[in-house]
Amino acid sequence: MGSWYLQNGNDSDVVFSSRIRLSRNVKGIPFTHKAKKSDLQKIYDIMKDASYTIGYGLKFIDMKDLDENTKMSLFEKRIIDKEFISNINPCTAILINDDENICIEINGENHIKIQTLCSGFDLINLMNLAIEIDKKIEEYIPYAYDEQYGYLNNTPTNLGTGMKASVLVHLPGLNLTRKIKSTTNIITAFGMNIVGAYGEGTRSEGDMYQISNNQTIGITEQDIISNLQVITQKIIDQERSTRKNLAKNEIDFEDKLYRSYGILTNARRLEYTESLNYISAVKLGIDLGIIQELDDKKIRELMLYVKPYSLQKRLGTKLNTNEQITERAKVIKQIISEDNN
Repeated sequence: MGSWYLQNGNDSDVVFSSRIRLSRNVKGIPFTHKAKKSDLQKIYDIMKDASYTIGYGLKFIDMKDLDENTKMSLFEKRIIDKEFISNINPCTAILINDDENICIEINGENHIKIQTLCSGFDLINLMNLAIEIDKKIEEYIPYAYDEQYGYLNNTPTNLGTGMKASVLVHLPGLNLTRKIKSTTNIITAFGMNIVGAYGEGTRSEGDMYQISNNQTIGITEQDIISNLQVITQKIIDQERSTRKNLAKNEIDFEDKLYRSYGILTNARRLEYTESLNYISAVKLGIDLGIIQELDDKKIRELMLYVKPYSLQKRLGTKLNTNEQITERAKVIKQIISEDNN
């Protein structure tokens, strides 16, 4: 199958990826910020033992055994949280498979966070997979659960189902036509969050936005998915319609897209944010059938390996910011020129 983040999925022209998260805590053990080291060690040991029988090709990895580039590249892929990397809790670990479409954080903000991920728009299958894993883990660990409040969590906003569903969407059309603010207002009016690609407090980069559910209590998992699907489909339709209108101005619009392609293929130095913006424009051109020199798989590689830590991990070396600017341009040209076969 290969890594999910380098594959295409349903509605990949607009929906870059989907993710489900289930936050859980162990019955009878204080939340991580109040737990003793012996409590966290108990969870660590149980999950390590369970990893051999849960299945899905999951491997237990202590966070202390990962170097900075590996940790941060997992964050750049949106597989683990930045807060999880930087937290001071002892006994932190992850369960992760080779395809990296399943990752379970241990002793982070909560005792256990189950995450399933895929390219494109496929929330139902991701939810079913996450719930399936959740039930298997519960065979080993009794969860903290209340009949009135549901699954108990470190943060009140995660009570109830403890589920956060999100989609990462590419909205260059709405940005170019300055409709993104009104779109954001509509999304929040429907009780959803829209933020930058890496969550609350982050800016949109490369026209990427994360849309997620706001409510977790007093609602079922199926309702959360249904509501997010409805609003995401409306955004997909609006973005596609806006792109078609932009493409009517053929020469000027195509020139703008091909200028971005020209810079990517010829620049000697490229900063991170500017390279993402050029890649966003080229992806738009590919999805509209204007740019045919590249395909979406190349775009996914470019979007990943221009990121600072993923770039360094690809090259197998540590680079300062100035060196990254030069090496990024080289890697971009290398990816573009590589044979797909």
